[in-house]
Amino acid sequence: MKHLAILVLLYLPVCLAYTLKRAAKEEDTSMDLVRKYLENYYNLEKDVTQFVRRKDSGSVVKKIQEMQKFLGLEVTGKLDSDTLEVVRKPRCGVPDVRNFQTFPGTPKWRKTHLTYRIVNYTTDLPRDAVDSAIKKALKVWEEVTPLTFSRMHEGEADIMISFAVGEHGDFFSFDGPGEILAHAYPPGPGFYGDVHFDDDEKWTEDASGTNLFLVAAHELGHSLGVFHSANKEALMYPLYNSITDLARFCLSQDDVNGIQSLYGPPPASSDDTLVPTESVPPGPETPAMCNPALSFDAVSTLRGEVLFFKDRYFWRRTHWNLEPEFHLISTFWPSLPSSLDAAYEINSKDTVLIFKGTQFWAVRGSEVQAGYPRSIHTLGFPPTIRKIDAAVSDKEKKKTYFFVEDKYWRFDENSQSMDQGFPRLIADDFPGVEPKVDAALQAFGFFYFFSGSSQFEFDPNARMVTHILKSNSWLRC
Repeated sequence: MKHLAILVLLYLPVCLAYTLKRAAKEEDTSMDLVRKYLENYYNLEKDVTQFVRRKDSGSVVKKIQEMQKFLGLEVTGKLDSDTLEVVRKPRCGVPDVRNFQTFPGTPKWRKTHLTYRIVNYTTDLPRDAVDSAIKKALKVWEEVTPLTFSRMHEGEADIMISFAVGEHGDFFSFDGPGEILAHAYPPGPGFYGDVHFDDDEKWTEDASGTNLFLVAAHELGHSLGVFHSANKEALMYPLYNSITDLARFCLSQDDVNGIQSLYGPPPASSDDTLVPTESVPPGPETPAMCNPALSFDAVSTLRGEVLFFKDRYFWRRTHWNLEPEFHLISTFWPSLPSSLDAAYEINSKDTVLIFKGTQFWAVRGSEVQAGYPRSIHTLGFPPTIRKIDAAVSDKEKKKTYFFVEDKYWRFDENSQSMDQGFPRLIADDFPGVEPKVDAALQAFGFFYFFSGSSQFEFDPNARMVTHILKSNSWLRC
């Protein structure tokens, strides 16, 4: 026993030395990680020896404090566990700055119509899924600016989009899975404006990997001239924030301020937006926005806004106000009835059609157009149809879908006539969607079908339901 005690005493210094050596090695690894982080994103001078030797010196502490302040951490100047955890998170490869800012010299595109080209594809997703994600990401910025985008399939576009791994010809190598997800260049000729995605990441359409739409929207913000934001709610915050509910995605006011400081707001006609009025105060007779059982009578877009109708009221969701506004329908359209059946926007005509029973009205801004209401049978419905449950228009295909009980009709906006071969069963062409549709909306390349307190996110390319959400998730509930 005595010999065992001596052996243990002899062994303790060895264990202690090993533990201290391992701790020192881990500290060196963490210091190296932070050094690279500060060099890449906070302009720390590249001097490994000086950094390790002076990790408690004023200049290094100042850089750590700058990083902590920008990323919303407690400003200690020390490499605490919270700081190291954030440093290890995936992020954009563009350096950080304070608040919303533009690149040095405030570069911007000197035109409002830009071209883009997808040079190559990741093997993680089908090509049409990549196309859709990029298009949706551009739409995010298009809706709050005068900018428009069109795609090129060959030649040199303003914004060239590609997937690459490691060193890929621009002196800013990718680092394999994790940390740097992508990077982009500010507006300008040549490679400026281009976006590069690290193809070592696992790119996905949902939150199971790295969501391509969210990263693309962020990087395209850089391509348009917006730099990083210190606002954690902003799309342009440098760290990757996964969102499982894409229906709730919208630009923060900080993002809007940033892009509009360069290009201004979208073009407006004299009646382009609804005239602001005081919101209706909630009362016992008004529907509760975050009631889990809430359903909608109708949903429609209107010049970049989304309107959710219920009884005598509607909620108005805009890009400029994160909190939905609540109004009486009669405040804006005194001649419209309450408890609407359906509504949809025809973008090409700057018009929203609103349905109730066998009649429909055409609305432009806050004005109901002359010559309405008209009979729904003038659209081609048979006399047996007495009301429409829901309607949604596909802006690109210029087709409008009308839902009645378990069937739907398809209307051609160009020929102003019903397509042949309809009605068809909802279950056949929209598998997974409840056969009774209350309202419908197109956004982010998806169709959203509202049925009672649930909504179904439907991918028209994959012909499948991708998410089932609460109907009021659009209202930040």
